[in-house]
Amino acid sequence: MDADSILNQPAVSLKGIGGQSVSRLEKLDIYQVRDFLFHLPLRYEDRTRIQQISHLRAGYTALVCARVTSCSISHHGRRILNCQISDETGLLNLRFFHFTAKQHNSLSTGTLISCFGEIKEGYSGFEVIHPDYKIIQSPEECLIQDSLTAIYPLTDGLRQSTLRKAANQALDAYHNAPDNLPDLLPITLLKQYQFPSLQTALTTLHTPASELSTANLSGTHPALKRLAFEELIAHQLSQLQKKSTAKHWQAPKLAENPAHTQKFLSTLSFQLTQAQQRVIAEISRDCSKGNPMLRLVQGDVGSGKTVVSAYAALLALSNQYQVAIMAPTELLAEQHLRNFSLWFKDFNTQITYLTGQLKGKKRSQALLDIADGTAGIIIGTHALFQEAVNFSRLGLIIIDEQHRFGVNQRMALRDKGQTENSKPHQLIMTATPIPRTLAMLNYADLDISIIDELPPGRIPVITRAIPSDRRDEIIAKINAWVAQGHQAYWVCTLIEESEVLQCEAAEDSAQYLAESLPNIRVGLVHGRMKAAEKEQIMLAFKQHELDLLVATTVIEVGVDVPNSSLMIIENPERLGLSQLHQLRGRVGRGTNDSYCLLMYKPPLSNTSRERLNILRETSDGFVIAEKDLELRGPGEMMGTKQTGQMQFKIADLERDAGLLDSVSEAAALIQKDHPENTQALINRWLGTTTKYAEV
Repeated sequence: MDADSILNQPAVSLKGIGGQSVSRLEKLDIYQVRDFLFHLPLRYEDRTRIQQISHLRAGYTALVCARVTSCSISHHGRRILNCQISDETGLLNLRFFHFTAKQHNSLSTGTLISCFGEIKEGYSGFEVIHPDYKIIQSPEECLIQDSLTAIYPLTDGLRQSTLRKAANQALDAYHNAPDNLPDLLPITLLKQYQFPSLQTALTTLHTPASELSTANLSGTHPALKRLAFEELIAHQLSQLQKKSTAKHWQAPKLAENPAHTQKFLSTLSFQLTQAQQRVIAEISRDCSKGNPMLRLVQGDVGSGKTVVSAYAALLALSNQYQVAIMAPTELLAEQHLRNFSLWFKDFNTQITYLTGQLKGKKRSQALLDIADGTAGIIIGTHALFQEAVNFSRLGLIIIDEQHRFGVNQRMALRDKGQTENSKPHQLIMTATPIPRTLAMLNYADLDISIIDELPPGRIPVITRAIPSDRRDEIIAKINAWVAQGHQAYWVCTLIEESEVLQCEAAEDSAQYLAESLPNIRVGLVHGRMKAAEKEQIMLAFKQHELDLLVATTVIEVGVDVPNSSLMIIENPERLGLSQLHQLRGRVGRGTNDSYCLLMYKPPLSNTSRERLNILRETSDGFVIAEKDLELRGPGEMMGTKQTGQMQFKIADLERDAGLLDSVSEAAALIQKDHPENTQALINRWLGTTTKYAEV
């Protein structure tokens, strides 16, 4: 079997890989022999040199050659084999909780052993628990190896030795025929960034030479950086390729109707900002073409994204096409229903609301109206892409707070409107500003519009950080605030990632505040309430039938009550900067001064203190997003563990953030000068997952 066929053979074709290992290896994304090369070690153990006991340090692994000075069994609730060894520079204790009589007898005084393990601080000096050891006749027999020992990520049922042997076999096949796994990064890029070749990088990471230390093989090593860079470039190329592919699909040509436009603008109680008008022009230009629009609209809290999306909906309606508007929560979907019902009240179009809560005859009628085209605007949650939902002429999809949906969910809705050679236009909105470097990587397949202007008259929210031991002062402030005719929010943040506990905490807070403020009307909203109940409470708050609304972070999006100009956020240190900024955006929508009080629980960590200070100093969502990126890291910000978000084999967005600025430039160079490498790079790193980039 030649080297080429070995690398492309199933993993099971290697020696030592049995049929029962196939499903286990698949959990590690290992299918072919070549996949072992890109399954990199987590860390390394140094068995290349013997270390003197006097030089050992706690927390490090070490290889020691020494003689047994004593060995005995102690009984402290359980039998423990205690063995002490010495190499004449010091003493080291070995402890075994599981052992046999034969093992005890073999470790007699004077026996020479080589042992390897992690050094820990014990009661009587350094110790190793259950070391890897071998009885030897002379120091020359010590377990000395030529390279550092790779420790690979595992899954149940697989052993380190199995993966190590398989990786070595794959590496041998690669060395015998390196052209069968070509280097896809141009030599100009390798020289520019001083990266090693693919062969050198893989060899270094799987079998690092003895002169390299484990510290040298950290995330900053050029071999690892080179592979991470290639993977990031592959993701970028995939996104750009899908953007190009989308241009080959057809989409409805949505022409503007001047009469409808004038009628729509006359129903608004405000003037559109220059930024809104610019983004509307970009959307109109996209929709007038015969290819699907794929546009992401970023806008800070309160910048007016919803009315921009309503104008896009008007384009579809004016050309007899349906519009589907999908929101991540019922609360936000209900807010859209109210706004669209107001803005389109003078148009002859039916607006249908569809969520999982809609049952029986109402649901059947809604599905019928959607299928026969009676419904022009369909607003809802995840229910929009369920199997029973069939659209008549879906021309535009609007997705709000897109990062809360998995890719499969967004694809399912898009597929609802796909005919043989046509797809609906897509408009995606987010109030979470995305830092430039992350937007380039995650949304390279989308055209991006930014609403970078707030409506006139918006007064910046005054933000203060107050320790929780001043709770009584804050409650007194609420009393005085309400007495002046204003309203307020009290936000309870997430507790131990549990919605149940979060809701219980909100209920307890509502009860406590109602007892503390007997003359104030207190309402409660949380995620486990029924949609109708939430809607009733929100409407009562909007109509000023309630003075204080206690809520979980469910009110982060979709609530607009201009008279509510005070917000208290409990335990703000539990939330990210961007989410705090989103919550703060619920106030400051009227003409009065507005306040956001961050009631933290002392003592604060340095990071938490810095985050709250940033929030106090600026109300610019894009500045806050950049700071959030610095403090939390890209992985956490983008929610890379969310279904459908980018998953990486080697790249780590936090560790490799310094590479992001160079990725777009490198991808453009490959497209221009080495187009034959584009698909090969995508196949190597993404395989079948590339379809996600279409969304």
